Amino acid sequence: MLMKSFATFNLSEEIEKALSGLQYKAPTTIQEKVIPVALQKKDIVGKSQTGSGKTAAFAIPICELVQWEENKPQALILTPTRELAAQVKDDVINIGRFKRIKATAIFGKQSYERQKLELKQKTHVVVGTPGRVLDHLQKGTLFVDHLKFLVIDEADEMLNMGFIEQVEAIIKELPEDRVTMLFSATLPEDIENLSVRYMKSPMYIHVEEAAKVSIDHFFINTEEEDKLPLLKDVTIVENPDSCIIFCKTQQGVDDLYRKLKKAHYSCDKLHGSMVQEDRFAVMEDFKQGKFRYLVATDIAARGIDVENISLVISFDVPQDKERYVHRIGRTGRAGKTGKAITFATSREENLVKEIEEYIGEEIKRIESPIHAEVARSKSAFEEKMNTKPLPKHDKAEQVNKDIVKLYFNGGKKKKLRAVDFVGTIAKIPGVTAEDIGIITIQENATYVDILNGKGPLVLAAMKDTTIKGKLLKVHVAR
Repeated sequence: MLMKSFATFNLSEEIEKALSGLQYKAPTTIQEKVIPVALQKKDIVGKSQTGSGKTAAFAIPICELVQWEENKPQALILTPTRELAAQVKDDVINIGRFKRIKATAIFGKQSYERQKLELKQKTHVVVGTPGRVLDHLQKGTLFVDHLKFLVIDEADEMLNMGFIEQVEAIIKELPEDRVTMLFSATLPEDIENLSVRYMKSPMYIHVEEAAKVSIDHFFINTEEEDKLPLLKDVTIVENPDSCIIFCKTQQGVDDLYRKLKKAHYSCDKLHGSMVQEDRFAVMEDFKQGKFRYLVATDIAARGIDVENISLVISFDVPQDKERYVHRIGRTGRAGKTGKAITFATSREENLVKEIEEYIGEEIKRIESPIHAEVARSKSAFEEKMNTKPLPKHDKAEQVNKDIVKLYFNGGKKKKLRAVDFVGTIAKIPGVTAEDIGIITIQENATYVDILNGKGPLVLAAMKDTTIKGKLLKVHVAR
């Protein structure tokens, strides 16, 4: 039974305002169970299905409990992939928007120097992948003396990707007097051991979400050479608005993407060898609904939160059963129904049996679509392929709609501090300190978020107003 609203948690007005803007109407089961315990600053081991709202379960209490005045990081969130790190950072910023919570994401394949400069700024929450976090810790560029919260997100994937040793090395660098929260869709023995070694009497919160009810599982027997024509038939008949097709290798993704593109599919691809900026751009376009089919390796199976993915196809059976759970978790999210279809060759039937044992249910075997059904569905499929997808709703749109980010051409080199901007802007008639959001001061530039629709007012006033005796150029940040 869900609570009627987040008001039951007695959260601050700023956090409640953000949750309302993000359209978080009622807590999910994991949020209902985790948030009160986290607010009491107790260690937690949370086991729940992907898509159940784990990120908000830890992000809400962290945003509530961090002190804005403290300049050094108070929370560290570890994630297995860069995409998830970037997404969790955005979620923390959106939830903490009106409390002016500053979150920074640090991960590999991105400028170390740029991250170093960001970490010198006022930063409340750091989200990162283990390798890059450990790198910053060892080089002294990530300051953790004031750290109060550690979150290990998607812990079982950390194990699968060989990150557990790095996670342990990070933990040893952190203050012992902290709250530790570990979240995972599955709890293998090594993860249980981690919680025993590094957590203080953690509360175990296991939530078996209704993923089995909201996702219909099927598999189709096929042979390797028949997979592509089968995929075309299945997608024509199913005709989803949004679909992820999983392959087991990067080469497989490249090959399949090329063939689907040639067949005029509205599609793009995602795998680990792509340049990071391209990976982010693909995910952003997919989230916005700019194309319908994403061909991906299991890098897209973790933490990727895209609205209304109605179909997930495993073009190749995943090599381990846990990955199947995470693949199908991209559909049937937030209470919606979804469908998962797996293509299995005769040599892979034993893998299907392992998956069935693991999820505790039989995956229904279905036949390939018949020719007449494909022919009947083809015109509707082609019409959809030739129709530009409707843009998807961004859950942060509402909370950010009254915010304008202003650029000033002065920063640390001009000896400017956040307090100088707050003091000056808050004196503008009709503006208060509550209308000033996150301030980011760089060497030669400063970015200031102006909240509550006051951006145009501040922009006009600051064109003729000095800060510490300096008249700075100001415009809306690009």
